[in-house]
Amino acid sequence: MALLFAIAWFSERSSEKGESYASNPYVYALSLAVYCTAWTYYGSVGYAATNGLEFLTIYIGPSLIAPLWWLVMRKMIRVSKVQRISSIADFISSRYGKSVSLGGIVTVFCLLGILPYISIQIKAIASSFEILTTGDFQMSGNLLPFYSDAAFYLSLGLALFTILFGTRDVEATARHDGLVTAIAFESIFKLVAFLVVGVFVTFIVYDGFQDIFTQASIRGFDHLFVFGDEIASTDWFWMGILSMMAILFLPRQFQVSVVENHDENHLDKAMWLFPLYLLIINVFVLPIALGGLVHFEGEAVDADTFVLALPITYNQDWLALGVYLGGFSAATGMIIVSTIALSNMVSNNLVLPVILSNDKLKKKFQLRLGETVIWIRRVTIILIIILAYAYYKEVAGKFSIVSIGLISFVAIAQLTPAIIGGLFWKKGSKIGATVGIIAGFGVWFFTLVTPTIVTAGYLPETFLSEGLMGIAALKPSSLFGMEGMSPISHGLFFSLTINTFAYVFLSLLLTQSSKEHNQAVVFVDIFKYSTTLDSSIIWKGQAYLPDLKALLVNFLGQVKTDEALQEFEAMTGSSLEVKGAVNSELVNYSERLLSGVIGTASARIMVASVVKEEEISMEEVLGILRETQELKFLNLELKQKSKELTKASTKLQKLNETLRLNDMLKDEFISTVTHEMKTPLTSIRAFSEILLDEDLPEEDRKKFLDIIIQETSRMTRLIDQVLDLERFDSGRQKLNLESTDIKILLLQACESMFQVFKEKKIAFTMDLPFDALELAVDEDRVKQVVLNLLSNASKFANSLTEIRAVVTDNYLQVEVYDDGKGVPAEEVPYIFDKFFQAKNQTSKKPIGSGLGLAISKKIIEYHGGIIGVERKDGLTCFSFSLPLFQEKNVEPETQKMYE
Repeated sequence: MALLFAIAWFSERSSEKGESYASNPYVYALSLAVYCTAWTYYGSVGYAATNGLEFLTIYIGPSLIAPLWWLVMRKMIRVSKVQRISSIADFISSRYGKSVSLGGIVTVFCLLGILPYISIQIKAIASSFEILTTGDFQMSGNLLPFYSDAAFYLSLGLALFTILFGTRDVEATARHDGLVTAIAFESIFKLVAFLVVGVFVTFIVYDGFQDIFTQASIRGFDHLFVFGDEIASTDWFWMGILSMMAILFLPRQFQVSVVENHDENHLDKAMWLFPLYLLIINVFVLPIALGGLVHFEGEAVDADTFVLALPITYNQDWLALGVYLGGFSAATGMIIVSTIALSNMVSNNLVLPVILSNDKLKKKFQLRLGETVIWIRRVTIILIIILAYAYYKEVAGKFSIVSIGLISFVAIAQLTPAIIGGLFWKKGSKIGATVGIIAGFGVWFFTLVTPTIVTAGYLPETFLSEGLMGIAALKPSSLFGMEGMSPISHGLFFSLTINTFAYVFLSLLLTQSSKEHNQAVVFVDIFKYSTTLDSSIIWKGQAYLPDLKALLVNFLGQVKTDEALQEFEAMTGSSLEVKGAVNSELVNYSERLLSGVIGTASARIMVASVVKEEEISMEEVLGILRETQELKFLNLELKQKSKELTKASTKLQKLNETLRLNDMLKDEFISTVTHEMKTPLTSIRAFSEILLDEDLPEEDRKKFLDIIIQETSRMTRLIDQVLDLERFDSGRQKLNLESTDIKILLLQACESMFQVFKEKKIAFTMDLPFDALELAVDEDRVKQVVLNLLSNASKFANSLTEIRAVVTDNYLQVEVYDDGKGVPAEEVPYIFDKFFQAKNQTSKKPIGSGLGLAISKKIIEYHGGIIGVERKDGLTCFSFSLPLFQEKNVEPETQKMYE
């Protein structure tokens, strides 16, 4: 208990500092394991010892339905978060028009159904403690008076823990991070403890699984690990259905899975982690049960105690203590969460509606209602645990853990038609739900509870043997003469069938009120209305801000009320600084805030006491809902249009930027070309004027004529390059593809450059390790590329250049190296840009027009190849590749691509 207090306290402190452990999806999934109570820890072994593999049905059902949590539980979470629902009773009450009476009925039945379940947890704690201290292997109720019974004081300790960490906040929807973290810790502890005792029994007491099953088979227990006959199959079906409903609708499961949920997406982890947890914790159930039956054969040892009895028998005191603490964790987790859930239900659906409906009581408590709510819950927690203890002393001690637990499951299963119908069927009505639940609980009480009362001696045994008032058709164990089913399957079948029939029949027969229909639409289509809930709930009347504000302050306090109203203004965009009546959205918003504190039914009573509400017809409800949807669709359409406009605007901006850049490049290109043209023209004109001098020596005249011819050739090359670029860009360039020996092409290009390298005293080497290679290329254009790369290498090399060519499976790779300083990394992406030099007029330009690489890139791409530059082994490497299987008809396709 001290460790639980410490974990809960530490988690609460961390949460206050903004670090919530409970918001972790793994902690959320582990908290769902509160499903595994003392029933799992002790009762499953006892159940397996008598019914064999049937114990698995309690765990197969939740595992099978886990994938549907995304459909059912996510919807429950969304509805509860939006409507600020705090309990399963609140959920049903809210769905059916915020009915006070239905919420009260569900609360009473949940109390009747869960109290025995809590009592068997107390029984497990008390009996295991007695076994640990006395060595008596019987899980029966002790005869000690309560003041001498350790279980009584342990129960009070649990009540104190629950009060401290479960009722600190008046808001019932407030999350209890400390409590959830403690529950998650308990889930790990009980799992480890159960696995340890399973390993001890299987591998230390016995020689593994085969040994246990062999010895059990020799002693005639083999029927426990094989599937039974047709009747057993029927029980498997109904027990599986029962456990599916239990994992969804037990009050404690609703508390941890819905109320304590931080994020709907945490279901992703829980949907596989929780079934995995169930699988692991049940691995050793049957081995322990068989091991106990074999070891204690012929002895009067309760099978529920095998988990604890085996370690004690083998004098493993520390292991026995660990097992006891594991069972203690399993039982306390259930008690704590269940009492919190039930106390919220009692305060919000039973006590508060009575107080708020009575003028005298209301006047007496109206100035301290928030404090009153907290004290109602604290007192309820103590009363629930004391009543559960009393039930354990008087009744539960006479029955096995599993039998009591299954009876509780069937009680909670009666909520299924109202909840599932409420989530997915708009016609489900309050009358149908109310009558169905009452009828189902009546049949449940008659078929399953009265036999326990008879066994406890409070009713005559003829009630069971002869039926109610001596009518054989009204025997609790064989209603209407139906026999052959187990008591649990029999009770579940009749109670659920009658319940469902009443719900469906009356819902189809009767008409809903406008409020009911409004809530039905919101529940069924919650994913449509979750963002516009306050405007989707129809309310008509007059309400004033001071009245609503005073109401909220009474429960939330001044600070929280101011914050909530500011949030409302920010959320809706409407100002509260208005005279006269406020709009219906604020009324609904206020009611939702109060629902999180006192439940939807009580909140409705409170709001109704300060506003003047008018009746609203079904037609008005339908009309307003339709308008709300139309407005929502219109908003969505506007948002979509806005997104499209934003996208188009961004695209236009990019296009505009591209056009502006192209325009700038064009200007710079023209400037560069004219500059390049002006230089030779200036030389030509100057030398031509000199040539007019008749006294010029013949030798100088010839020299100047050579210069004029060179400058003219330079101009011709520049013009040719510009024209080449224009033809490539426009797609008008044609390649003259023909079969060419690449090796000869490369040798010819190299031979043209030998003299240049020699004059510049640059070492030049060739590495062409292949024989003749025929490719369909434009010989002149490819040679132009090679010459261009070699020419560039000669301009920038210090002392070394090299050409290499290799043939791979699909490509010819040609590489030209030089030992120059290389291309700066930031300029590499632009080096083949035809305008690159034009964009960098301020940088020192290399010799040449700067168009050679741009043309080379176009030529290689026209051939379907790739050209690039990189730094390799300290050398600058320009390379290009050509496909080996170039077809002649590639040219038009390539040209088309460029066009």
